[in-house]
Amino acid sequence: MFRGMSEPPAFSDSRLPLFSGAPVAGAAPGKAAQAPSYIRDHRRRLRERFIAGGAEAVPDYEMLELVLFRAIPRRDVKPVAHALLARFGDFASVLSAPAEQLCEVAGSGPSVVTELRIVEAAAHRLAQSRVMGRPVISSWTALIAYCRASMAHRGTEQFRVFYLDRKNVLIADEEQARGTVDHVPVYPREVVKRALLLDASALILAHNHPSGDPTPSQADITMTAEVARAAEALGLVLHDHVIIGKSAETSLRADGYL
Repeated sequence: MFRGMSEPPAFSDSRLPLFSGAPVAGAAPGKAAQAPSYIRDHRRRLRERFIAGGAEAVPDYEMLELVLFRAIPRRDVKPVAHALLARFGDFASVLSAPAEQLCEVAGSGPSVVTELRIVEAAAHRLAQSRVMGRPVISSWTALIAYCRASMAHRGTEQFRVFYLDRKNVLIADEEQARGTVDHVPVYPREVVKRALLLDASALILAHNHPSGDPTPSQADITMTAEVARAAEALGLVLHDHVIIGKSAETSLRADGYL
């Protein structure tokens, strides 16, 4: 749900440490130890099957293995892939899981987190490229797909604003705030102020419910009305507010709240 606030707090930033692999005991100086031949053969066959058949040719655990090959170059990654899926449920949830929780899984660590974050970022950027600079009306399905990819599996709430020009072309996609498992701070004045700076004419709000249920709370409805009033006062249009769940989404306009 939203939690309205008049002024934004100061945020601290954190950085994920990069992994630096230690040399393998017994390896000759200047040479990297090779994985056993059965591991190399398995990796080769899996890569060939993926290249030949695409993502449909491999289940989630093997897709995860493909990602883990670079992070864990000399060991069997199948147990790690199964352990990650057992802990987080599915491939998408593994990608978006918090770093500290990923590192709690046996065989995982900073290098695994880094590879997963790279894949997650690539997926988000691909989905975003399908909506940026395009009319929202004709790209609505792609916009919802992007919201699902970037927000549906997060463990905490995230609030995004999509800014549109006079032709309803998407000109900016911005994360305004991150919250906890059940609320996120939203500042209507900051939302519309940013719209003016971008010379936007309209906006769409989006946030996720980590519980998986996209039903709007009373706080969601109240905050949407506050943003709509602030936008209207400045000649801006709030087209919609979409709440993203695990497998479904809710449009507050379609449900009659706008």
